[in-house]
Amino acid sequence: MAGPPRAAARRTPERTCIACRQPAGKRELIRLVRTRDGHVMRDPSGKAAGRGAYVHPSRACWEKALKSGSMKGAFKIIPDPDDVEALRAFGKTLPAEESEAS
Repeated sequence: MAGPPRAAARRTPERTCIACRQPAGKRELIRLVRTRDGHVMRDPSGKAAGRGAYVHPSRACWEKALKSGSMKGAFKIIPDPDDVEALRAFGKTLPAEESEAS
């Protein structure tokens, strides 16, 4: 006699880090968002309205994303220098070692 049907295993959503291009679980990455008014900022909730991009929570990935054209490509704009400075300040609080996926 067969038991009750099993629930399908839930897939963990994956996203790709814009700096190192390595995939990781959505919850393992930090989401950045381009708001309607064109600002780029960190999205701690992961649910803010706007175009999103993801970065590993490591200083190496964070700095690479800010230096290269990764953000320009991901957001289709050149981020405001004040926004980049705010993101750079946050990046300095991240661990210096690279993440396992980097």
